[in-house]
Parts: sequence; structure tokens; C-alpha cells
Amino acid sequence: MGLAVIAAATLTVVRWNQGRFPWNARPPAVSPGPVMAATASFEFAVYRLSPRSEDPSTVLDGLLGGEFKVFTRVNASPDGRNGPQVHARLVKDVAQAYAPPSVDMIERFGRGVSHAQSVALQGAKEALVLEFGVPRDHVWDGGRLACRLVGALAKQTGGIVWDEDTREVFSPEAWEERRVAPWKEGIPDVSSHTVIHAYQDGEFVRAITLGMGKFGLPDLVVENFPWSLNRNVGHLINLTAQVLAEGGELTRDGGLRVRLADIRHKDVREPQMASLKPKGTGDIVVRLRTAALQEGDARNRLLEIVFDDDPSRDVHTRQESLLSRFFGFEDKVSPVNHDAELLAASARARARLPALRDAFARGLKPGEYLMLKAPFRTTDGGNEWMWVEVTSWRSSRIRGLLQNEPEKVPTLRAGQSVTVREDDVFDFLFRHPDGTQEGNETGAVIEAQQAALKPAQPESSSSP
Repeated sequence: MGLAVIAAATLTVVRWNQGRFPWNARPPAVSPGPVMAATASFEFAVYRLSPRSEDPSTVLDGLLGGEFKVFTRVNASPDGRNGPQVHARLVKDVAQAYAPPSVDMIERFGRGVSHAQSVALQGAKEALVLEFGVPRDHVWDGGRLACRLVGALAKQTGGIVWDEDTREVFSPEAWEERRVAPWKEGIPDVSSHTVIHAYQDGEFVRAITLGMGKFGLPDLVVENFPWSLNRNVGHLINLTAQVLAEGGELTRDGGLRVRLADIRHKDVREPQMASLKPKGTGDIVVRLRTAALQEGDARNRLLEIVFDDDPSRDVHTRQESLLSRFFGFEDKVSPVNHDAELLAASARARARLPALRDAFARGLKPGEYLMLKAPFRTTDGGNEWMWVEVTSWRSSRIRGLLQNEPEKVPTLRAGQSVTVREDDVFDFLFRHPDGTQEGNETGAVIEAQQAALKPAQPESSSSP
């Protein structure tokens, strides 16, 4: 599952801090070997939308007496030590004891839920809450059966499913499509059972998983990265999670090899291998270390993916280097003519700078980022025009992260923090959360120049 781009203000959703690990606890030290816990516990619920539907407690009794008898029904929260267990409780004062997510939250995190169902859910009177506990040797078959059990319960009662760990709500049809049908046996595509929330945390971004605890595994977090890396960071988190689920072991220093060719789940492995860009190896060692939970995180163990392969470079250069090495990159350098057409396009872009500065000062939306093209002096006395993702814009001074790998500026690396003057900016590119973008009009002119094979000036320009 991709990253859910959210605003920091949404980190107070229903029962955000319920779970199994106090958010302000001191994290345990990382240990070498596999990271799956001895037991896993998780919680689903089925909201009853109509009192005329079949009683969910009666339906559950019938299901547990049939194909789901592998679960032992217990009278308290299950620990899963003695085999797969389930504890069910019928909540009748839903509004006070188990409030459903709001209509706004369902619009953001609802799966297949219609507006009518969303409105009906607000008036739900009952919810059957199911707590599951499974031992390590039943994590996969127990988890799969739990999803099937909840799906059958929702279908027979016409209810709506809530996943407490990922904080998502599902129609019965969406639950079947996303959680039941694809999971035939063994280890599933873990990203189908987890979510990643990415949000602004200070000047940069924090991305964290929810739902790994359902498999007895720690959640994963990446701190302090720019929005432009959002997509690749999400892929890296999902792939790391899959490797851990498939039994990947940590070395003594927290190393974990993530090699696409070794991932057993073909629906995870093959699309990623097919999408590798030039120079992408699909094979790296990530470093994991224990991280302290922040308020709003799941109460679960938490491991941070850190980028510490070269301590002599700053963290953003290391992030860019590792992700480029794994996924590959395309960074075309083109000689350019600063002719009248190109300069006119640049002038139109520069006329937008005051408005862009004001928009940045007001605060960009989650997932939005702004890049500016600026010159950097080359060793032969020319300029290499490269893109910079803006992280700070104060008066005429702009600070950001270099988005290209320089060809003729040996003192710089992609991802490095640089400072440019507003007067030197040549163009802009404004990327929106939905993938659309504005700007880079000069890029179209440069492409036309290349197609026409015009003679070039001793300056070059990099593509974003």
C-alpha cells in the first residue's frame, strides 16, 4: 500500500493511541536475528448498521462452531500463547465506548464505503469487537483465518469492518477484495494489510507504518526526508516490511539485506523489478535501529530505517544515494542555448516567484513540494543548471536540497543542502500531491532545442 499523505492535525483519529506498547516508553535494544515476536495480537470490529440485520453475536457463534473452530474463544484479551484465540465483546454504547470514524475520516481512510454507509455508520448502535491472539507458528494461517472470519461476519450482518491497527474502515466487499481474496496461503503481500502515514514533521517529512503488529513484527519509520522522496521511501518501507515478514534477519549492527530477487511473493517482487530505472541494483543493506514512539504512533515496537552508510556525508545526501542505488535514477544533462525563446520562458517563470514565495510562506499542502532551477559554477567556468527542492525561503535567500547529480561540480552531490539567491532562479516546478505539476516551461524549450540539434552554449541543464 502506498503512503497516505496526511496533515499533522489528523494524528488524533479515533482511539489513535490504543494498542500494545506505551507511546512514551523507552524502546528496547535491537537484537540480531529474526524480529517476529512470540505472539501477535490485533483487533477488528464489525459495526452493525441496522438493528434488523442478523445479530452478530449469533452469527459469530455459528462461525466459530464451523470452519473457524481453530480459534478458542476466551473471556479476556487473548495472549495467543496456547494457540489461536479470540475474545468477542458486543459494545452497545458505541458513541461513548467505540465511536466510529467521522465522515471526513472515512472519506480519507474508507475502503469501498459509500457516502450513505458512512452516514449510517455515524448512527450505529452496536459494534462486535474481536480481539485475536496468535502464537508465532500460527501468525500466517491464524491471521488469514481471522480476516476470513471477520469478512464472513460482515457479509452475513451487512456490517462495516474497522481495522483497529491500520485505522481503516471497509465495506464487506472491499474487505473481501483487499484482505481475503488475495491471501490464498502463506505470507501475504504485507502492504495490503498495513498502511503508511506520511506527514510534515518540522522542515521535513516523517513516514510510519501502522499494522505490522498484526504479524508480531515491529512497525517501521523513516524520519527527516523531503517530499520529493515520498514515493521511493514508501516503496523502501514496504519492501523492508516484506523482507522481515519473510524471515529476514538483522545482523549485530542492525543490517538487513533487501534484495528484490530474494523476495518470495511474486506480486511484490515482479512489479518492483520491472520498474527499476537505469543503474538500479534492487539490492541494498538497510540499517534498522530501535526508535522511540511518538504520540499518535501505534503501541508496538518501532524500528527506524536509517541512512548511515557514509558518516562523512549529511543524511539527505545519504538518503538520495541509497534510494538511487536501489531504485535507479534518470538524470539527463543537456547543453542549452540561452536564446530569446528560452529567456522569455525563464522570464515568465521568474514573474511567478513572488507568488510562489508567498505560497511557501503560508505552508504547502501535505505532499506538495516546490523545486527551483539555479546555476552552479562548473570546473570549466560555465554553469550547470540544477533543481533544488525548497526547504526554506527567507527574503532573497533560498535553502534546499539538490535534486540532480552534478556532472561538472565535483564539490556537490544529489541530496546535499545548498543555498541559492532568488535573483539567480531560472525556472520553477511545483508538484502537487496528486502528481500533477506546474512550471518547467524552460524544460520544454530545451527539449525542442535538442530535437532541432541547435548549437549549444557552454552551459548545461539537468532534468528534474
